[in-house]
Amino acid sequence: MQHTFSKTAGMLAVSALFALSSQAMAQTTTDTDHSHDHSHDEQAEELYLIDEADVRARDLSDWAGDWQSVYPYLMDGTLDAVMEHKADHGDQTAEEYRAYYEIGYKTDVERIVIDGEDVTFFRNGEPTRGQYEADGYEILTYESGHQGIRFIFEKAGGDDAAPQFIQFSDHEMVPTQVDHYHLYWGEDRAALLEDVTNWPTYYASGLSGDELVAKMIAH
Repeated sequence: MQHTFSKTAGMLAVSALFALSSQAMAQTTTDTDHSHDHSHDEQAEELYLIDEADVRARDLSDWAGDWQSVYPYLMDGTLDAVMEHKADHGDQTAEEYRAYYEIGYKTDVERIVIDGEDVTFFRNGEPTRGQYEADGYEILTYESGHQGIRFIFEKAGGDDAAPQFIQFSDHEMVPTQVDHYHLYWGEDRAALLEDVTNWPTYYASGLSGDELVAKMIAH
């Protein structure tokens, strides 16, 4: 079942969505539900709106794999070069970008493994596993007028401690394997849709710090 949802979000950076790279704006399927590392470094001249006719259901295979959080790399200084790159192309200092991403990337889930219907969350190396089934998507409209989309999955089994809902946010509207994503999780489906300030971000676990930096700068 598909869903649509509209809301406003009071983020200072939301009005600058889709601007870090022209590539992000040029993609036919782009995520906009937060001002993450693809979009908020300079003002977008046009609103990004989603035509629901272009949206297709997605399953967990799009995000299958072993994923690592970028948050530890931000905190240990590995991503300093990324922050400098943003400062060179944006309207804030590297320190200001770092402070922004400390909120956005923050998480205690350092690793996620997605295999079939199983999603395993690792905190301090300890796994919590749930089985998830698709629960549609939501198109979100923000204070800036831009729109974003989240693909939602609900827990169908597994550990009690596993979150009831997970919501994927990336740059696609149709089934596509991605090289990174932003994930929201919790017990309340609607409340998660209101969260646009914290968006834990995951890249492949096999990437070294240097490789991660190169990918983030090149994107």
